[in-house]
Amino acid sequence: MEERAFIQAVSERTGLSRQESADLTRATLETLAHRLSSGENRNLMPELPDGLAESVRRGATAQIEVFDYAETVRRVAERNVLRTDEADSGVRAVLGTLREAISEKEFGHLMSQLGSDFSQPIAD
Repeated sequence: MEERAFIQAVSERTGLSRQESADLTRATLETLAHRLSSGENRNLMPELPDGLAESVRRGATAQIEVFDYAETVRRVAERNVLRTDEADSGVRAVLGTLREAISEKEFGHLMSQLGSDFSQPIAD
């Protein structure tokens, strides 16, 4: 999936503008990358368009940070000056779009590293 199509899918799921959706997508990917092992980040990046892979690269850390879904939403909301409900909808939209954009195997690995609280219903 191309970056433009990915952002458009997030925009359609959230009702946010294309620019807001692009910012939200980048913030979400960077935040999620903090939760992933370096190996998982390396495996995820080739499955994403270059611009979005760059967001994962920027968010990658030497040591995995441990925080829950609610903290992910809080961080994304803070970075994008969004209400919590908007950020929650956005994170779900990005996860739902990732489910469509990357291989099923890679999505499974991603979700297993994120943890059980990330398995809430993902936006369709």
